[in-house]
Amino acid sequence: MEIDKLESLLTRFKNGETDMASILSSLKDLPFEDMGFAKIDHHRALRTGYPEVVFCQGKTHEQVEQIFQSLEKRNDNILLTRAEPELFQRLEKINPHLRYNELGRTIVLENTEKEKTGSVLIISAGTADIPVAEEAYETASISGACVERIYDAGVAGIHRLLAHNGKIQQARAIVCVAGMEGALPSVVGGLAPCPVIAVPTSVGYGSHLNGLAPLFTMLNSCAPNITVVNIDNGFGAGFNAAMVNALK
Repeated sequence: MEIDKLESLLTRFKNGETDMASILSSLKDLPFEDMGFAKIDHHRALRTGYPEVVFCQGKTHEQVEQIFQSLEKRNDNILLTRAEPELFQRLEKINPHLRYNELGRTIVLENTEKEKTGSVLIISAGTADIPVAEEAYETASISGACVERIYDAGVAGIHRLLAHNGKIQQARAIVCVAGMEGALPSVVGGLAPCPVIAVPTSVGYGSHLNGLAPLFTMLNSCAPNITVVNIDNGFGAGFNAAMVNALK
């Protein structure tokens, strides 16, 4: 449950517009709802400002559907990650207002559009890195950040990145996504006056080791403003960028 919904509920009770039974019905599943296969954290938005996000990979369609329906009752905005088209088609029958990002494999329900503030920049080294970058984009955007994208600006053609130096200088947080050798975040970190969240991807040839090579490159960067998330973890990068962006 989001804090504005809780405040509205308590105000209605205070003003005599609802009764105790209705209040108890609304609050009985706080802080979590036990479904057996999942414990839905309805309290998370109250604690952190952000509702629980559904990681769909490894879950059955039936499980995701039940989780979504539970979250939908208590949250205006919902994000689901690692979602395949077949799952979206199933959930769309429940709520036609869902939006699917095919590249990022995300499903978004945005009943209440947050004011987009600040500046988060998503940079991908190559076109093949865009799926991970799009997951970061959708995550930061639904979390209330004003997000811009710069795609295919890797070190093999550094002039493509430098052409956007103005945006780099204005950003509050940058997500930099790269596969292959993973050099781009170090370059961006040397230019940017803000935190750079580096995301290694599993895009590359043999000795790339499914993302370990760029992961090690990023972890060993000499640029001091870089932090690194797990391989292909666009969600984690976008979420942290949005939190940095929201700091006063």
